[in-house]
Amino acid sequence: MPANPWPLFSFLFLSSTLVLLFPFTALAVNQQGETLLSWKRSLNGSPEGLDNWDSRNETPCGWFGITCNFNDEVLVLSGTNLTGSIPKEIGTALPQLTHLDLSGNALTGEIPSELCNFPKLEQLLLNSNQLRGSIPIEIGNLTSLRWLILYDNQLSGSIPNTVGKLKYLEVIRAGGNKNLEGSLPQEIGNCSNLLKLGLAETSISGFLPPSLGLLKKLQTVTIYTALLSGQIPPELGDCTELQDIYLYENSLTGSIPKTLGKLRNLRNLLLWQNNLVGIIPPELGNCNQMLVIDISVNSLTGSIPQSFGNLTELQELQLSLNQISGEIPNKLEGNIPPSISNCQNLEAIDFSQNGLVGPIPKGVFQLKKLNKLLLLSNNLSGEIPPEIGNCSSLIRFRANNNKVSGAIPAQIGNLKNLNFLDLGSNRITGVIPEEISGCQNLAFLDLHSNAISGNLPRSFNKLVSLQFVDFSNNLIEGTLSPSLGSLGSLTKLTLAKNRLSGTIPSQLGSCSKLQLLDLSGNQLSGNIPSSVGKIPSLEIALNLSLNQLNGEIPSEFTGLNKLGILDISYNHLTGDLQHLAALQNLVVLNVSHNNFSGHVPDTPFFSKLPLSVLSGNPALCFSGNQCDSDYKHVKRGAAARVAMIVLLCAACALLLAALYMILLSKTRGSGAQECDGEDDLEMSPPWEVTLYQKLDLSIADVARSLTAGNVIGRGRSGVVYKVTIPSELMVAVKRFNSAEKISAAAFSSEIATLARIRHRNIVRTLLHEGNNVGLVEWETRFKIALGVAEGLAYLHHDCVPPILHRDVKSHNILLGDRYEACLADFGLARLVEDEHGSFSANPQFAGSYGYMAPGRLVNLLQCCTVSIWVRDHLRCKKDPVEILDPKLQGHADTQIQEMLQALGISLLCTSNRAEDRPTMKDVAALLKEIRQELIPGGEAQKPTSKTSKTMESSQSYSSSSVTPAQLLMLQQGSSRCSLAHSSSSSASIMSSTNQ
Repeated sequence: MPANPWPLFSFLFLSSTLVLLFPFTALAVNQQGETLLSWKRSLNGSPEGLDNWDSRNETPCGWFGITCNFNDEVLVLSGTNLTGSIPKEIGTALPQLTHLDLSGNALTGEIPSELCNFPKLEQLLLNSNQLRGSIPIEIGNLTSLRWLILYDNQLSGSIPNTVGKLKYLEVIRAGGNKNLEGSLPQEIGNCSNLLKLGLAETSISGFLPPSLGLLKKLQTVTIYTALLSGQIPPELGDCTELQDIYLYENSLTGSIPKTLGKLRNLRNLLLWQNNLVGIIPPELGNCNQMLVIDISVNSLTGSIPQSFGNLTELQELQLSLNQISGEIPNKLEGNIPPSISNCQNLEAIDFSQNGLVGPIPKGVFQLKKLNKLLLLSNNLSGEIPPEIGNCSSLIRFRANNNKVSGAIPAQIGNLKNLNFLDLGSNRITGVIPEEISGCQNLAFLDLHSNAISGNLPRSFNKLVSLQFVDFSNNLIEGTLSPSLGSLGSLTKLTLAKNRLSGTIPSQLGSCSKLQLLDLSGNQLSGNIPSSVGKIPSLEIALNLSLNQLNGEIPSEFTGLNKLGILDISYNHLTGDLQHLAALQNLVVLNVSHNNFSGHVPDTPFFSKLPLSVLSGNPALCFSGNQCDSDYKHVKRGAAARVAMIVLLCAACALLLAALYMILLSKTRGSGAQECDGEDDLEMSPPWEVTLYQKLDLSIADVARSLTAGNVIGRGRSGVVYKVTIPSELMVAVKRFNSAEKISAAAFSSEIATLARIRHRNIVRTLLHEGNNVGLVEWETRFKIALGVAEGLAYLHHDCVPPILHRDVKSHNILLGDRYEACLADFGLARLVEDEHGSFSANPQFAGSYGYMAPGRLVNLLQCCTVSIWVRDHLRCKKDPVEILDPKLQGHADTQIQEMLQALGISLLCTSNRAEDRPTMKDVAALLKEIRQELIPGGEAQKPTSKTSKTMESSQSYSSSSVTPAQLLMLQQGSSRCSLAHSSSSSASIMSSTNQ
């Protein structure tokens, strides 16, 4: 550790005092070393790093963790893994102490008030320990203090107002203490020399005091991820030296003060995820040193100020409002100002999820450093300007879901660094330019749902980095080029609903990484190439439906043992289906409306297929039945004999039925109290058993336990029993009412669904592991809710096609030994159905009473069945806190806030309007956002990767819905109710100094 130019410990004490404090020993070390050795003896054990603390040394300057100045007076004690508490005696033993650094240790206990007895102490560094308790009110006695560093501990209580006595204080950092609460004291304005104020990731609440405006030297304000409320004080504009304002993830209200425009040194303004309203003040354009502006996820109105063109140093501009709701105007309007092109240092622009109109300004593509341009879900129109070719630094360009028209300019081929191009759901016409092959790093290309025509570019094969291609729902014509087989990195190719003709090139089989191939809805003809059956990674879907294909199914299809979905319906295919019998992983199959013949394979999978996916093949018949050709040689006499036998059998059946009805009525009258629906199942062998995970059980053991005493639940389709098998494993067994048509369909649906999905929050077999569940705390309840949300998100967003459970309720959520939530009972589950047929059984009734989605059957991606009960309860409660379980109401305020935020999410899920309900992917992200993990070192960062802005990963729900904050702010104690989340590359410029 380098030497410090100033003393950290200055020791001035009499030998008589030292004798009183520490036992006398004949040591060669000086008084400073004896003090340290005495402290070492008081610690809980002696850390190995202090082994070289030797009393025979003249000074402690060579000891581990200690550095001295030229006068042997400087001592730094940091990062030596010290344990135990800070001794109170230090306050009386070292009255001349000027610098104390105990950071990076494992110290526990409270900060002793005696530590505040150093009138000359200038630096107090206690960060990165495990200190508890409150900040001593005596802190005001340290009148010479310049640095107060307390971040990343477990401190609680409030900031004492005596901090206002610290006239020379320059830095206060106490972030990362989640239980540090209360409001920022008004007296902070007396610290006239303050440069940095860091209280991030705490529970600091209330209003920011106007006295902050008195801090003329203040450079950084960092109070993000806290519980601040009220308005941003206009007096903050008087802090003329202010460079960084980090107030994101709070509950600030009101408008952005115009006075911030006076801060000519301001570089970073991060106010995202608050409840700010009003317009973006044009005065911000005066802050010509600005690097990053992120005011997304608020309720701002109006247009983007033209004055932003003055921000020539601006690198990132985030204005997206992807989580805004409510009835008040809540979208940015107007055009993208051309003056934005003056911001030559801009690296990222995100205007997604607003109401912007007009064309994309040409000048935007003159920004030489721009690498990310996100304009999703606006009302932008006009053509993509040819100047896009000048933006050579562009990596990511997304303008999905707008009204952009015209052709894709040929100049796009100049973008050598372009990796992600998303122009889907627009009004683009013309052809895909040949020059696009110049985008050599392009990995994601989405042009679906436009009016693009012409042939695929001949040079398309040069895009060797392509992984995802979606040109579906366009007017593309011509034939498929054999050169497509050279796209070795391609994983998903979707060309559905175009006008492609000709044959499928056999070279597609060379795309060894291809997982999904969709060529449906075209005019393709000829045979299916055998090479398609040799693609080793083809495991998600193969869709060749709605074409003019002929010939037989290639024998190579037997090698597609990973394939989950196969649709070859509406073609002219012939032959039999025997080559499909070996597809063990197949979950969805549709071969309808072809010319198949022969027997359907005699396998459990084919026996459970609905007739609709086999229909339209007149010569196709099931095993055990005679095909049409078999009847040509049947004689008329034989038909008469068969008819006679049928009549006799029918008479016998009627007689047996009458006897059965008589016996049944007597049995019911005898008072037997067996479980509902038990008499319809024969318990004797033979059994058909399919296990989806390894279980050591015997069917006989299970059958013996299906008694009335073991019933733990009943449903419409059957009864659930608790069964303990000899291996002491406890399972839940569902017994279906096989006599009911709906129960049989539910059983088939559940088997088919469980066979195709794998997720930690979805049960993998019909034999459910389970335990009795008693009272659970909030932590466990939250874990269960998040697990259910992630399981549903997997079904809705990651399964192809997606799956609707349609019966989410507490009875269908099973818990593991550690309360891991698992979705169960897929009897009513169904796959998404297209306009040409259904993929699974579809019972007329879906869901249990009380758990139905509001309104009629809604879109697949809508969350309709989570926490429906809260709406009725909330109507009769004035205080949102009263909706909580009384057993949980005594918890800490931070947990109460988490509960209220979870309540807010549930209210969004149960909105009466389908368009207002979030997707399950959004619900899972919102729940995770309630409780973000503390980042090591206290660095200021936005959530990244999976918690990035929802608009990047999925279409968000309507911005007109009511936020949980508005629904729950019925009492003044409610705060931190903004539930949206965001991400930004600006996090990379913020360091741990922000706390």
